[in-house]
Amino acid sequence: MPKSYSGSNVKIEKYVTKLFKPQDAVLLEIVRRAAKEGLPPIHVSPTDGLHLEVITRAIGAKKAVEIGTLAGYSGINIVRGLAHPGKLYTFEFSDHHARVARKSFEKAGLSKRVEIFVGPALKNLKEIEAKGPFDLVFIDADKEGYPGYLDWAAKNLRVGGVVLGDNTFAWGKIDDSRTKEPNVRALQKFNRVAATSKRFKSTILPTGEGLTFGVKIR
Repeated sequence: MPKSYSGSNVKIEKYVTKLFKPQDAVLLEIVRRAAKEGLPPIHVSPTDGLHLEVITRAIGAKKAVEIGTLAGYSGINIVRGLAHPGKLYTFEFSDHHARVARKSFEKAGLSKRVEIFVGPALKNLKEIEAKGPFDLVFIDADKEGYPGYLDWAAKNLRVGGVVLGDNTFAWGKIDDSRTKEPNVRALQKFNRVAATSKRFKSTILPTGEGLTFGVKIR
């Protein structure tokens, strides 16, 4: 019998959470404060946050880019994984979200290692290109922008650098060839390019929402 690729098991989820303890007091405080500030509850899951830290550590990243800051939850996980002296450049469209995130980084004692850019990411990403090439690019923002963000990553990552795209199972709709939903179509294009581009060797980690994982090879 074939093994499930993206199946979920509540017992296994509880086991992993109990054993690896992916969410500490700092991260839990961000979730609670973000809710009070009216931010949507769309942070990465605690386990996915741990994935970000572990992957960042595994590749020895010193310069990381995050597209979609929200309240700073995923960004803190990335910064925790950066080799010293590492820095995160994070991009957020909403000024309100950026203010909440700035406080998150301050409370975590990581402000000096983070630079937040507010406004359209594709426009603002140009401001950091001279600081590249980068080791890691994490994409978790507007889904229609994913193909453009992947193109930017292909040009600005070092060889051996990693691009990560969240939500790439498109809420269970990624295989719908007839969909007319712009978000889903954009995610389909993102995955297709990641899978077929000669610049990346890619896979999708079967997290709850799908995490596309590409390594730049040329």
